[in-house]
Amino acid sequence: MRQITIVADDKVGVLADISFILGKAKINIESLSAEVQGGKAMINISVKDEKKATRLLSANNYKVLQSEILIVKVKDEPGELSKISKILSEGGVNIESLYLLARSSGFTLDAINVDKPKKAALLLKGYLVKGE
Repeated sequence: MRQITIVADDKVGVLADISFILGKAKINIESLSAEVQGGKAMINISVKDEKKATRLLSANNYKVLQSEILIVKVKDEPGELSKISKILSEGGVNIESLYLLARSSGFTLDAINVDKPKKAALLLKGYLVKGE
């Protein structure tokens, strides 16, 4: 699955503007995380048509980056994130971002952005959600 990261100046209304642009184009946001650091807003989203979303946001003067994310299904129990992190660490893969997508029936779905997605996919093959 592809993730889009929008980097913008931190100001009131940025998320409203981005979601309006995407909504007007009938692009549904499937996952979202946002944070502010050093006066910059970093908004991570996943959508089905990331190319169209990237074109629209770029045309509206947003800086847009794309990256590959892995979706993993993990038991919703203490220490499970540690197992995933250790597998990646021992494999020499750096986690760049991670966020919870959903929690249900004793499991969580997590989105992981790493520096070596192909290697991470091999290392986490037992946890990967297929079809994403």
